[in-house]
Amino acid sequence: MARGGMQDPRSKHPKPPFPAQSQPWPGLAGRMQPRPDHGETSYVGSGRLRGRKALITGGDSGMGRAAAIAYAREGADVAINYLPQEEPDAREVVQLIRAAGRRAVPIPGDLRDEAFCQHLVAETVRQLGGLDILVSNAGRQQSKSSIMDVTTADFDATMKTNIYAPFWIIKAALPHLAPGSAIIATTSEQAYDPSPDLYDYAQTKAATMNFVKSLAKQFGSRGIRVNGVAPGPIWTALQVSGGAPEGKVVTFGATTPLGRPGQPAELAGIYVRLAEDDGSYTTGNVYGAGGGQGQP
Repeated sequence: MARGGMQDPRSKHPKPPFPAQSQPWPGLAGRMQPRPDHGETSYVGSGRLRGRKALITGGDSGMGRAAAIAYAREGADVAINYLPQEEPDAREVVQLIRAAGRRAVPIPGDLRDEAFCQHLVAETVRQLGGLDILVSNAGRQQSKSSIMDVTTADFDATMKTNIYAPFWIIKAALPHLAPGSAIIATTSEQAYDPSPDLYDYAQTKAATMNFVKSLAKQFGSRGIRVNGVAPGPIWTALQVSGGAPEGKVVTFGATTPLGRPGQPAELAGIYVRLAEDDGSYTTGNVYGAGGGQGQP
């Protein structure tokens, strides 16, 4: 973020109530009111990732977009994955990466397909000339008030997106990751304090937290670090496309001690820190950003 100065975190970004709104899944950040802040005008880089090559899933919006912008401004070339329906948001990210003077590789496709996950890694390596930062960020979240409302197809789609896809992508990426590489996964406060309406999503985030710690032990001997980021309520398209009930969207983030949801831009520095060489002793850890609620 822009360095220097001091701001009151309570008033730095919009507070609820927000306009009632909903979008078809998977949603577009460009249609949200207010639009999320991914650091488009505020993030200032200083070369901390110069020459690095990153793949970010869910890189069109939310934390993935914030990471993509920050990585490019820190000197990395970036490939982003997203669903074809998210192309309008993805085009904006590609323009921002290129405006930073870095190579942008957009690779749309559905992570629920193993063959596509393997293609995603292969295409990233081919177009970027390598891979040394993998951000497993894409996630599916759909609010259902009762387990009885969660169909087998719903459950399967969430598991495939949030658990199977990282498994497939990490396996495909591992042969390309040299010592000094970093894997970063997006988990959630839901891993520690699950909401009753996010039965399937919450358990996948607990699994994500677990694989971060497991793979950090497994990959330590290879010099590859594995860490996670656990956001609290963050203002993203996930929320307005079925991730939260429409009534909850209006008051989203109001229960935090800061009285507002976080913005993706407020997590960008965490993703940079976990990827840069200065964080070389940080592995198997999960960084929280919850506005004063949740863990860790």
